[in-house]
Order: sequence, then C-alpha cells, then structure tokens
Amino acid sequence: MSCHQWRKFWLGSGVTRSRKRSRSWSSLISECGQLFGIGCLSALLHPTATVAAEEVSLVYGLLEFSISVPSLERFAREGTVDSELAVYAEYAKPEEMAEFRQILNDRLNLGVVPVSQFLYSSFGETCLRFLGNLIQTEAHQNGFYALRASLILAAADPEGLTLLTVLKKFPTRTMRINSEFALELVRGFTDLHHQTQQATTLIEQQFNAEAKTGPAINPDQVPRLDQPGDWKWTQETLTLDDRRRQRQFTVALYRPQRPGLVSTLIISPGLGASRSSFAELAQHLASHGFAVVVMNHPGSNQQQLEALLAGRAREVVQASEFIDRPLDVSYLLDELQRRTQTPASEQGTLNLQSVGIIGHSFGGYTALALAGATFDLASLRQECESNQINLNVGNISLLLQCSASGLPPHTVNRLHDPRVQAVVALNPIGSRIFGPQGMSQLQVPVMLIGGSEDAIAPALLEQICPFTWLTTPNQYLVLIQKGTHTYASAITNRNDLFNVSGLASPDPALAHRYLNTMTLAFAKEYLAATSVSASFLQASYVRSISQSPLPLKLVRSLSEPEIAQAMTQLCPSLAVAQNP
Repeated sequence: MSCHQWRKFWLGSGVTRSRKRSRSWSSLISECGQLFGIGCLSALLHPTATVAAEEVSLVYGLLEFSISVPSLERFAREGTVDSELAVYAEYAKPEEMAEFRQILNDRLNLGVVPVSQFLYSSFGETCLRFLGNLIQTEAHQNGFYALRASLILAAADPEGLTLLTVLKKFPTRTMRINSEFALELVRGFTDLHHQTQQATTLIEQQFNAEAKTGPAINPDQVPRLDQPGDWKWTQETLTLDDRRRQRQFTVALYRPQRPGLVSTLIISPGLGASRSSFAELAQHLASHGFAVVVMNHPGSNQQQLEALLAGRAREVVQASEFIDRPLDVSYLLDELQRRTQTPASEQGTLNLQSVGIIGHSFGGYTALALAGATFDLASLRQECESNQINLNVGNISLLLQCSASGLPPHTVNRLHDPRVQAVVALNPIGSRIFGPQGMSQLQVPVMLIGGSEDAIAPALLEQICPFTWLTTPNQYLVLIQKGTHTYASAITNRNDLFNVSGLASPDPALAHRYLNTMTLAFAKEYLAATSVSASFLQASYVRSISQSPLPLKLVRSLSEPEIAQAMTQLCPSLAVAQNP
C-alpha cells in the first residue's frame, strides 16, 4: 500500500469517521478539570490536533506521517490550507476544518503561576504521565517533561496559552503521536459509551415495566414538587471551629419559619464548589418546610483551588479530605445540637437525630460514607497500583479515588454517623473506594442519581453498577438521559477557567427541576415528620414529569433475571448479586 493510500486509510477510516468521537474524547479528558476545578489544560487534549515544535509526526506501526508547524500556523492565523495540509484536509469536512482551526487558536487565560502549580501537583503529574504515553518526544519517549516545559513556557508567552504556542515551545524538533495508544483510548471510551447505552436500554425496560404496574398518575391532579412551597424561610451563615482537627469552616443554614420538629437535610457540594452551588436547591427544600444546611468543606472547596492557582497550596486536594469531609458533617450536627435551639415557635426545633444528606460528586462520596458505606482499601490499592490510574477505562474520577489509597485503615472505619438516616447521592464517585462489599453495608434509604453523558463520574461505573450492589430495601436509581456531571448552566465567558466543553446540561432549567422534584419527593417520603403518599417515588409519576431533551427514568431494582444477567456482563469485574 502506498504512502498516500495509508494516509487515506488513516484519515478516512480512522480519523474522519471518528472525528466526532475524537472530539468527544478530548472533551471527556478536559472535563476532568471540572472534577479538580482547574482543568487538565484542554487545549492539549485533542488527539487529532496535536503537532510538534517543528513538525507533528503520527506513528502507526512501521509507518509515520508528518506535517510541519508552519503549515499549521498559516492555517491557524490565516485559514490558508497549503499543499502540505491539503493532503489531510481532503478527507475532512469544511466544518471539521473550521473546528480544527478554532482548536489551534483557543486561548486559556492562565498565567505561569497557576499552570505551574497544577502541573507540579500530584494530579497534574498524573495527567502529564498519562498524556505522555500519547504525546512523545522525538526519541519516542514519554512526553511528560517536554509537555510540562512547553505548557509553562506557553503560559508565559505574550500570545497566551494556546495549542499553537504549546507546539512552538515543545523542546524537541518532533512531537510524536502514538497512534496505537490513541486508538486504544478511543476504543476504551467507545466501549464505555456502548455499554452505557446497553445499560440505559435495560433501565428503560425495567422503568416501563414498573410504570405499568404502578398507580396511574395525572400530573394535573398531584402537587407540583418543582414549584416553591408555602413556607417562608430565613438564611444565616454559621462559623464553626473544630479545634481538635484545627479545621474552621462556614455553613449556610436555611430555616423554614414553621413550628414543631423540623426535618433537617445536609448538602455536601463537590470538589471545587462553594456554598452557593446548591443555594437554589436549599431554598426550594426550605420553602417546603425542611431545614437545610449547605456545607463548605475547607480543604476541597473553591477557596482551596484558588489557593493552588495563586501558589498558596501545593495540591488540588489532600487525601485527608476523604476523612475530613464526613467528619465536618458530624461536627456540624454535634455543634447544632450543642447550640441553643429556638423552642417550639415560628422557627421550630431542628430534628438532628434523623437527618438526610444530599451530596454531589465528591459530596456524593461524603454522603455515602456518612450513611454507612465502608472502604475497601485493599481492592482500591490493587486497582490503582495495577492500572496506574489507567484513564482509558473511561473513568476520570479514578484520579481522585486513587488518591485515597494510601489512607491508614483505622482512619476510614469511623466515618459512619447513625444520625444520617437517608441519602441522595448526585453523580457520586466511590465505586473503587467502597466496592460491592462497602456499598452493601448501606441499610438506610438510598437514591443514586446519574447522567448518561457524565464524563467525570460515568453513570455505568459510578452509579448504575454500584446500584446493583445495594442491599437496602429502599433503593432508587434515577437516570437523566443525556444528563451531564453538572447541573449548572453554560458559562458565557469562554475564557473562564471553568468553561470546559460538554459540562453544561443541554437544558439546565429542566435538570434543576428534576433535582428539586426528586430530592423533595425522597425527603418527604423518608424524613418528613408527617406521613405522605409514596406515589412520587414511582416510575409512573416520573414518566408523567419526564421531558425532552432530558428523559427521566426511575427504577427500584435491576434484579429481573434477564436484566440482572445482562448487568453482570456489563459489570464483569464489579458485579455481585443484587438484593431481590
């Protein structure tokens, strides 16, 4: 086969037809920035768009194809496709070339200090080592050091940090792209995508079956749980000082003005988030008569990431946060109990002996640990050491989970707080931390909520498979089809640090309504002081509120023989028998 034919094979079969998939891969990896709050420098992460200092060289077996940086620079600056680039552009659509040009010119407004801080953190080094398998030096060596140098130099360049400036700062003449590794990555993410689709189909089958046997629901004849309630509420900020752990933090308390014993909910945000991240949900729940406390975990909140970028911290997050986050909540409950509560009056008395916890992402882990899920450190260490946090399985959250593998056993076995009597985990992480054995220890009502397009905590690996490990009789799996990891709207400033493509929900307002509805339904069922109808936690009710473009599904189990067998095939290394 001639060189031109090989080019046609590679570009036509391998790149052009999967360009959308490669674009998705770049978004998936870059989205780990939302997990860590500072990004994995998404300009780097476009396998089909990476070039070298003087030329980019694509290695495919014994074959090697190259294109010069000047050719790409002319295209980036002027839109000119010269004879060298034309050989490759022949197999791309005009819109794909336009997208490629934008990738070359996209600028991240990050200075030398934040880029250096991240790249010298343990998370940054993990990202670089992984990328170094894909982007290699002229001598076919891992590009770890070359990538770090070029990124830091590009951040200091007057033109700013763009893919083009990174290419020009790469310290070897040729940047080599390991195509076999790239194809392995694409296959890994593609396989995960197909498996998630299969699991979604199984969930839909179960959902339809449950909806047929459940009570008929007329949405016009039941309360609208997505609408504000009738209770007025007050908001106050509490400052807490746990001197034993030398840990100071603030929380936001939303308290309904209602007499009697008031059910209490705790919200634990994800890594890099702040109290304001779930203010809307807290206000909604408070308007329906629940007292809500939104946490602000000091070692893993927005301020921690700002400190890293400013050079005041060395790491994105310390492993000790896996211990401190649950202990923050327990200390909060102790402190609220200690403080004098208003006697039965307009504000009522907080019920702190039977509370619910809502956690998102890292906060989802926090919620599950407090509710009784136990660590499986031996399996976690084995997984992280054997795979070296191999992201080509498609689970970016392993970067965070594996950072807990070095924790001493005695520290992780004292996180359960018996006052936590119900848990809603939104896009939680923890599949490798807890494993089947740890998740089976949960005995309180549990609702796991996931999005089928979540690229940070993949629904199949982090919510659907773990759901099959639950043994508690009151278990719910909610799947937002086409839902992502975040419930926030798209960021309008495209130079913003957190503006990572693919994170925003296709319909943020609808996602928020689902979140308000399902958390309220769950809280009413398992925490409300007065008995309520359970009809809101039925597939038939969920079907009545499901809308495009985010179809909503709810199932109570995946234990039907055919479905259970298929799920075992989708989770071969993780599957255990589900409680019937």
